[in-house]
Amino acid sequence: MAEIIAVRPPRIDPPRRPSAGERLGSRLLWPRWLPAASAAVFSVAVLVAYGVSVRDIVVFCGYVALCLGLPGVLMVRALLGGTRSHAEEIALGLTLGYAVEVAAYIAARAVGAPLLVLAWPAGVVGAFLVLPRLRAHWRPGRRPRPPVWWSWSIALVVVYLVAWSARTVFRATPVTWPGLAGSFQDMSYHLALIGELKHHVPPTLPMVAGEPLFYHWFVYAHLAAASWITGIEPVVLLLRLAMLPMLAALIVLVGMLAQRMTGSRPAALLAVLGTLFVAPPSLYLGTNGAFTWGGVPDLLWTSPTQTFGSLLFVPVVLFLTDLLGRRGPARGRWPLLGVLLLALSGAKATYLPLLGAGLGLVVAVQVVRRRSPWAAVAALGMTAVCFGYAQLVLFGHTRQGMLVEPLYSIRTTWEEQTGLIGPAGPSAPVLYGIAAVLALCWGVAWSGAFGLLARPRLLVRPDLVLILGFGAAGLGTLFLLGHPTRSQLFFVWGAGPYMVIVAVHGLVVLLRRARLSRRTMVTAAGGGMLAAYLIPVICGVRVPLSPGRQDVALFLPYVVFVAVALVAAAALCLARGRVRAWAVMSVALAAVGLPADVHARVLAVGRDVPTAADPGVAVPQGTMTAARWLRANSDPDDLVATNAHCLWGQDEPCDSRHFWVSALSERRVLVEGWAYAPKNLDTWLPGEQPFERPFWDTARIQANDAVFTAPSAAAVRGLRDRYGVRWLFADERLLPPGSALGEFASLRFRSGEYAVYRIPG
Repeated sequence: MAEIIAVRPPRIDPPRRPSAGERLGSRLLWPRWLPAASAAVFSVAVLVAYGVSVRDIVVFCGYVALCLGLPGVLMVRALLGGTRSHAEEIALGLTLGYAVEVAAYIAARAVGAPLLVLAWPAGVVGAFLVLPRLRAHWRPGRRPRPPVWWSWSIALVVVYLVAWSARTVFRATPVTWPGLAGSFQDMSYHLALIGELKHHVPPTLPMVAGEPLFYHWFVYAHLAAASWITGIEPVVLLLRLAMLPMLAALIVLVGMLAQRMTGSRPAALLAVLGTLFVAPPSLYLGTNGAFTWGGVPDLLWTSPTQTFGSLLFVPVVLFLTDLLGRRGPARGRWPLLGVLLLALSGAKATYLPLLGAGLGLVVAVQVVRRRSPWAAVAALGMTAVCFGYAQLVLFGHTRQGMLVEPLYSIRTTWEEQTGLIGPAGPSAPVLYGIAAVLALCWGVAWSGAFGLLARPRLLVRPDLVLILGFGAAGLGTLFLLGHPTRSQLFFVWGAGPYMVIVAVHGLVVLLRRARLSRRTMVTAAGGGMLAAYLIPVICGVRVPLSPGRQDVALFLPYVVFVAVALVAAAALCLARGRVRAWAVMSVALAAVGLPADVHARVLAVGRDVPTAADPGVAVPQGTMTAARWLRANSDPDDLVATNAHCLWGQDEPCDSRHFWVSALSERRVLVEGWAYAPKNLDTWLPGEQPFERPFWDTARIQANDAVFTAPSAAAVRGLRDRYGVRWLFADERLLPPGSALGEFASLRFRSGEYAVYRIPG
């Protein structure tokens, strides 16, 4: 007889509900917000340490949150379907807020009421409070939560950029005089344009009165609006505050795009890091800016137009990848794309041509494959309209010094590397050799993109074709265009983050096919890094070359690099087969190219942000105090004349990049510095020094300077009646001994070595 034994199941107590205090504690310590909060606290601490008042920080944060982020997020929720993380939604909303604010401020300033710009955030928030159909968008709903490691990684990237900014910009550039005079050369130009946009729309060139401002000036409209709304000085916004929310949103959006394209968060993080540190690898010792300068950290503060344009361009690419890939509803994406393209047209001149090249390539590929190209055609048409508006209206069809000059970048690179400047230039073999080296370097930086060949069907995917078009256009302009300040490089810098994403994507595809072990990948990366450090040290080629050393020495490190790579590839093919050898070499090259900027800094090849003032040049005292007095005691429409035209210590020949009077006074100047005026740049030819050319209007400059060098009643009256000058801003170091200027104009203020005079009548 079988005996059945009944077994009682174990008793399971119901889970204990956490107390109210425990629930509150878990919410406060929830790791979802801790990374962002940590980055914010670190940023605030750095700003306070470098002279930003707590009042300015609080007001600026409130402005960004309420006037940019909140209305932007509400519009994004209403127009876009799908789900995004909170950080991604805030970054998209903030970017849209910047774009709409620029248009609103231009309209408000044009009617003489700059604070009317607040009508757009107030109107959006009011509409979402009142209209029942929009009221539901106040509730964010369920959002995907990224892994905690991802949130901390993005936060640490932001912390790194803030720390880098503190070391290279904040520490070297006080916001008070005379330390401000040692800032990067173009900071006075940026400040002058902010002052112009604070008081005038349409703007003109403030340092040469009457000249139109044919420039991408939308970021200065944003900074002017921020100054009006917050009351914060433009110099504090420009050098401390304004770029920080832009960089945080940029990092989040690049990570969002990379994760969407690669399907992998670790790959997306690698793309974010590559965006910061990728560069054409330099295998030289010594300063070598042609190969390493121009990444996101370098341009973050020195080029606010590039930072602003970079931020606006990422959601453009995001929306296009959705539209071209037919992912998600298109209804809300098209109007958002139009708004961002209009903002981009005046944010940075280089992005619309890149976008046009990428979309043109997409259309061509889809026509060849007999697929419907209408989404790409529509986007290309919108881009063409915005590009035409920018060229004809914003840029006045001027070339701003840009011209078709094949291999101009190569010639300037040779001059920098050899220290030889003259009409002779390099021989043809050396010239084409350096071009090949530069092409090799960019190929190494983006070498992972060749991994897409492991799955050839990916090469016709619209989003990848779009970005490959960016890369082709960027490299093409690098070799075909010339500019006196190397502005042609902005095309390749603009394409850089997206080519990094494609390179990482290709690397992931190849590694999945080759199935390399982690140990093999780490070993390959270590070998690449070892080569990046050992080859420069062993070859010992230092640039600029020492006197008497032949310029063929420039090729030695790269010949060694190619030889080592070929030998390693052959050995790996014999040992592991072609696919695995290809994967191992791709990892090694990625370890050389993606962090090339880091390698350069470790080898002391890199450089900090350049400064304007030579330490041996005396900076005049009282400039800011006198200019601020003039700003407080004059009308924004008053015209000023000055005898300051040249950079300090660079009078013979005169370097005409002096913009401090218009920058600090926020007033238009009859003639200050004319280096960046279209009439000066559009007549520049290769071989000339563009900033040492004389002013083109001889009568005007003579009438201006006569008041200071040989003052008389007739000279002063001529400036007043013919040009409308009301104030004289005199650098007294440049006045002749015993100057009688005070007999014909009223001295109103003096500080240090500057004096401000009022012209009678």
